[in-house]
Amino acid sequence: MGVKIDLKGLGVIVTASFRGIGFNVTRELLKRNARVVISSHNPENLEKARKELSEFGEVHAVPANLFRQEDIENLVKEAWELLDGVDALVWNAPNVPCEPCLLHEADYLDWIEASALHTVAPGYLTTLLVQAWLEKRRKGRLVYLNSVSIKEPMPPLVLADVTRAGLVQLAKSVSRTYGKHGIRAYSVLLGSFDTPGARENLKALARERGETFEETWEREVLNRTPLHRTGRWEELGSIIAFLLSNEAEYMLGSTVVIDGAMTRGVFL
Repeated sequence: MGVKIDLKGLGVIVTASFRGIGFNVTRELLKRNARVVISSHNPENLEKARKELSEFGEVHAVPANLFRQEDIENLVKEAWELLDGVDALVWNAPNVPCEPCLLHEADYLDWIEASALHTVAPGYLTTLLVQAWLEKRRKGRLVYLNSVSIKEPMPPLVLADVTRAGLVQLAKSVSRTYGKHGIRAYSVLLGSFDTPGARENLKALARERGETFEETWEREVLNRTPLHRTGRWEELGSIIAFLLSNEAEYMLGSTVVIDGAMTRGVFL
């Protein structure tokens, strides 16, 4: 195993982190000596996650419903106090309830919910952090976890694919506008990782198709990459740690793909 990047006490907020991608990313950052505030809308699940993660390093829990303005504001306020200043955000978001669903199955409120979760919430959270960094003359890093499906759409995830595509533009805009102040942002497009959310989506898809979960998992996940496996958390953790480090400064605004060659096109 290679040498891990040492994040040297970097104070990081990781959203939607009581399980799945957010939980595993937090663990990898803690192993690299970051100090982390995790969040989720469910206080009981969040505290359970905090206790489990605490064996890896300094971790705090702040309940936050990403659909609520006051919760987002409180998350920044509490995290700033707990970490004695926030250095970075790793944005992660759960699925919207209707997914997997096709376009003709979505109603108006589904679109509102997807937009609030994948566009408004990360945008507003970014605004609050950039304001604080500028006011206090601090550098800041933002990593938006996204999906390769914004480049090669998956029809059952149309709401997420459309509404989170703007995170790529957000990362570029933040970097171009505030890079001179030491504030930089990145978008990371993920392929398949083995998470509870991914399994729940695939189980629902399998039921609709009248096939077993194993058949759907094999075709929709494993067979999409020549490696015939999902991504490993160590791999994702290493990429995020690199982006948060000073080594990635000149990459500000970049979109990074980690998908095991799952997508077939060349991204221009």
